[in-house]
Amino acid sequence: MTMHRLKEVLIAVLLVTGTLGGTVAAVQASTLDSILAVGKSKNDAARSSQAKIDKLADETRDLLSDYKTVTKQVDGLKVYNERLKKQIDSQMARLAALDENIDNSTIIARQMTPLVIRMLDGLEQFIQLDVPFEEEERLKRIEGLRSSIDRADVSVAEKFRAVLEAYNIELQYGRGMDTYRGTIDIDGTEREVDFLRMGRIALAYQTTDGAVSGAWDNTTRTWVELPPGDYNSAIREGIRISKKQASMELLKMPVAAPEAN
Repeated sequence: MTMHRLKEVLIAVLLVTGTLGGTVAAVQASTLDSILAVGKSKNDAARSSQAKIDKLADETRDLLSDYKTVTKQVDGLKVYNERLKKQIDSQMARLAALDENIDNSTIIARQMTPLVIRMLDGLEQFIQLDVPFEEEERLKRIEGLRSSIDRADVSVAEKFRAVLEAYNIELQYGRGMDTYRGTIDIDGTEREVDFLRMGRIALAYQTTDGAVSGAWDNTTRTWVELPPGDYNSAIREGIRISKKQASMELLKMPVAAPEAN
């Protein structure tokens, strides 16, 4: 009887032990799954966090690159604006100078017209008192300049420039040698002659047949007939030189000698 009870107790103990072992195993398996699930969840969270970090890092690099680019552009604009400011200041100063010049030009324009008239009067008087070479052409030039004074379509500057050009032409007459054909009254008869001008120191003529020669006496303001043997050949040679038909050489010409006061 006792032995039978021990067997039953032993059987019961074994059953309880088996049940507890299964329960423990089940609990351990459940715990391991939970641990693995938590680990997987942490890994997933870590990957997600790393992805966000990587994205933020990329965005930060892009923003930093954009910032550097914008900074360079701003620096460039500062330099450009500084140079532009200097240019504007220079242009403003130039505009102020132009405004002043415009104001002054109005005053100058009022003074220029009387000056041009006085210059023409002086030049005309000079031509009338000068050796009478090409006198008609020279006086006609003065007449043309006078007619332009009252023209509204010609600026004061252009009028002044034209008068200066006329003065320059007169200046050049004193430095050159020239010959031209014209007529002159010789003993009451109009004769065709060749005139020879040597600057302003001598103005002579010779008839086309070479028989008669003469020179201008600016003191008496008359033509004086010259002795044929003294100047005929020299005047003839001077005419050929002026026409570039002969080479330059010394010529014996009738030149008025200066007189002591």
